[in-house]
Amino acid sequence: MPQLTSRQLVVLPLLTLIWGLNWPMMKLGVADIAPLTFRMLSFWVGLPFLALILLQRGEPFAIPRAWWPRLLLLTLVNMVVWHALMILAIPLLSSGRAAILGYTMPIFSAVIGSVFFGDRLAGRGWLGVLAAAVGVLLLLWNEMGALGASGWGVGLMLVSAASWALGTQLLRRLQVPVPLLTLSFWMVALTCAVLTVLALAFEHQRWHAPGAAAWGAVVYNGVLALAFAQVAWFFLARTLPPVASTLSVMLIPVIGVFSGALWLGEVLRWQDWTAVLLMVVAIASVLWPSPAPAVKAGI
Repeated sequence: MPQLTSRQLVVLPLLTLIWGLNWPMMKLGVADIAPLTFRMLSFWVGLPFLALILLQRGEPFAIPRAWWPRLLLLTLVNMVVWHALMILAIPLLSSGRAAILGYTMPIFSAVIGSVFFGDRLAGRGWLGVLAAAVGVLLLLWNEMGALGASGWGVGLMLVSAASWALGTQLLRRLQVPVPLLTLSFWMVALTCAVLTVLALAFEHQRWHAPGAAAWGAVVYNGVLALAFAQVAWFFLARTLPPVASTLSVMLIPVIGVFSGALWLGEVLRWQDWTAVLLMVVAIASVLWPSPAPAVKAGI
């Protein structure tokens, strides 16, 4: 685990707070707006802010044609699958449970890195994977009596988390030699286009004028959770090793669980408390730096 720079130490807590509070925000938004439409509107709000930042900094918009296949792959696994499936799962779960399941991502990232990319995962890391699996099973246990909508929600969240984990691994390994803001802009723009097509195709009959609370959730998602936090995440994912870059997610599900309970009145059961603890233990077991090996004295 490399030592964090001062910039990373500023970005990490901001990202953690913004994304943690975003889970009840999203739940509030999809209560009034169809889920894909809600995500589409958030992207349309956030995209101009990214463009303005690019213009203000004088960064180029163009990406050479040779790098577009990599851009499309990174967009698919980092953005399209994650955002589309995650937002479809939100109406089916409490915001706290969605946050816990979504942030199994570091565990998926550790396993993918170990199995497919040759990253070394220590024994305690595999124990962390087991802890995460038990946490997911605890959340499923409470839904077994009516494993319908909630079951689908759990499945969608886990698939989206796995896709994001793969994207985190690829983001560092598949370099696209353009400024980070340029890469972020195009990944957001392409995802926005896909979400617009999906919302138009499947939800246009549910479109209506949202209320003030739902618009507030859209603005929060567009300006903070997307325009700022998504760029911040890409910065961390590019400047830190893939597993280490997931440090910020350790507290996000905890913030999501308790903010959902406070704002939305979501009831926390013992399975939720235990799952939060298991997820934090699991993520820490993967990310916590190992002690330096002792140096033997010369004879």
